[in-house]
Amino acid sequence: MKFHHFTSSFLILILLVSCSISNEPDETSSLPRVIAAESFLADITKNIAGDRLEVDTLIPPGVDPHSFQPTPADVAKINRSQVLVINGAGLEEFLDDLLENTSENAIIVEASTGLEPRTPDESEDLDHAIDPHFWLDPNHGIVYVENIRDGLISADPQGEGVYTENAEAYISSLKELDSWIREQVETIPVGDRLLVTDHESFGYFADRYGFKVVGAIVPSVSSGASLSAKELAGLIESIRANGAKAIFLESEANAQIAEEIARETGITIAPPLATHFTLGENGSTGGYIEMMEYNTEVIVNALTGK
Repeated sequence: MKFHHFTSSFLILILLVSCSISNEPDETSSLPRVIAAESFLADITKNIAGDRLEVDTLIPPGVDPHSFQPTPADVAKINRSQVLVINGAGLEEFLDDLLENTSENAIIVEASTGLEPRTPDESEDLDHAIDPHFWLDPNHGIVYVENIRDGLISADPQGEGVYTENAEAYISSLKELDSWIREQVETIPVGDRLLVTDHESFGYFADRYGFKVVGAIVPSVSSGASLSAKELAGLIESIRANGAKAIFLESEANAQIAEEIARETGITIAPPLATHFTLGENGSTGGYIEMMEYNTEVIVNALTGK
């Protein structure tokens, strides 16, 4: 009987302790679920969130956000998240209908909020849509960091100290990146700082670092647009007139038209650039900063003959 009594008491004690533990607030279970549309946004968000939050990515590696079509699983993933980080400025056209079905309590962080769209040069024969590729200027990346930081704080006020400290450190890294890019670009003769791209995506990069955009294979800020025969002839003429040395394609672009232009003009096609997703998902390692370093090296090497 004594053994039975001890056992019963012991079981009661265990139950009391278990109830006490289960009643303790579990901070990790109440932390918001965060999803970022593109992997470069996910990387920036992870740098701000640190170890406090897990950040998921919506668009798979190698998929162009201009043409991305979400699956039912993607829709469910969005609906389960309390924070959705997007670029905004029209980049994620697929989200227009989805956002109507998100939770009323969900926080949508438009990372490019507050940035002024660029005004194309008179020589740039482009459509009139807003250029959403702000992040290819790391100074705009600083605004992204500030907007994402504020969004995370709004969703998780207890983490404000973590997010603020991490954001400050990452902003310092972006300022160093900007200085490094400037130093690299200085090695290119001014007359050779000419960009021909597959679609209009490097305008902000060009404005910041003193490049001239000679033209784009698809004269639009969206890679989903098409090129007419007249526009192709005009691009070839512009390349010859300006003396552009290379065509820069993004990693997900179709190289067929670029190869035709290269044959017509004699210029080279540089190694593919990474713009919409980080190099960690493009066969290498790294995040947004490494992506920008890689792109800079490709451009510098192609225009200096390295």
